[in-house]
Amino acid sequence: MDAFLPSSAVPPLDASNAQSVIAALVAGAQANRSALCRKGSIDAIHPPGELIATGDLHDNPINYRKLVTRAGMTLHEVGLEEPPATRGPSHLTLHEIIHSDRLWQGMDMSYRMLARVAHLKARYPEHVHALLGNHELAQLTGSTVMKDGVKCVQAYNEGLDYVFGDDAQSVRDASDDFIRSMPIALEAHTPAGVFLCAHSLPPAGAMQRFDATILHRALTSDDYAPRIGSAYAMVWGRGYDAEGLEDLVERWGVTMFILGHEKAEEGVLFVPPNAIVLASDHERGTFLPIDLSRPPKPHNARDHVVWLAEVP
Repeated sequence: MDAFLPSSAVPPLDASNAQSVIAALVAGAQANRSALCRKGSIDAIHPPGELIATGDLHDNPINYRKLVTRAGMTLHEVGLEEPPATRGPSHLTLHEIIHSDRLWQGMDMSYRMLARVAHLKARYPEHVHALLGNHELAQLTGSTVMKDGVKCVQAYNEGLDYVFGDDAQSVRDASDDFIRSMPIALEAHTPAGVFLCAHSLPPAGAMQRFDATILHRALTSDDYAPRIGSAYAMVWGRGYDAEGLEDLVERWGVTMFILGHEKAEEGVLFVPPNAIVLASDHERGTFLPIDLSRPPKPHNARDHVVWLAEVP
C-alpha cells in the first residue's frame, strides 16, 4: 500500500456497533505494532514531511476533527460525509485520548474516541502516532484516576456496559490491547536534531528507578506497573525543570521535547530550556505544525503554535 493513501481494507467505523468498534481497535493495535515507523517502544520519523504535534485531547470531537482535517486525512465513519483529502497526510500525534469531562448520565463514552483513533491508525499506519498517556494507562491497569471529581476508569467501564451490554467485555479487551500496543513516544529526526513527542517525562523523584533505555526496547508488563514502572513514570511526570530536561537530553540526545499532561490554560507553555507543553482539549486548544526539513528552535517554537479555535 502507498503510505500516502488510506488503506482501503479498513471498513467505515460504526461507533455504536460492538463488532465494528472491536474491529477498529484490533486493526489499530496491529497497525501500532507492525508499522514501519515502529522502533521498539517508539515511533520514529524522518524528513521530508510535516508533523502536527498535539497535546491532551480528552475526547474533544470538534478539535479531533479539525486536527484530522488539518493533517490531510479523512475520518471514514458510518453516516459521515466528508470531501476527500486534497494532499498527502502529515504525521499526527494523538494522546490522552479518553476520559472526557462531557459525561452522559454520569457515564463516559470516550471509547468512541479511542475507536476513532485506532481506526485512523489502521488507515494511515505510517502517519498516525497514538502515544500512551496516563489516562490510557490507568484504564489498562484499572488504577484510580480522578478528573473533576469523576472516577474516570469506572465511568468509562459503565459507558461500555450501558452501550454494549453482553459485548462490553469484548470491547474492553480490545480497548486494553490497543492501549497496550501504543508507543511511548515519537522521535522526529530533523536537521536541527531529534524532537521527542511524548505525553510526559519522568519526574525528578523517579529518575533513580527509571529505566532510560525504555525508548530503545519493547515495553514489558513491569513497565506498566503503577508507581514503579518506567512507562508509568514516563506518562505521569509533571513539574519539569531545566536540570531534569538536560539530564534527559544527555541520556537520549534530544533537542526539543513536545509534551502534554501539564496544565496549559492558554494552550501552550514553554519550559526552558527546550520543552513545549501543548493542550488540545479545550477552547484554547492548540497544535504545533513542524516542517521536518526546517523545524523551529525550542525557544521560538511557541511562535509557530496554531489555536484550534482559529481553524475552520
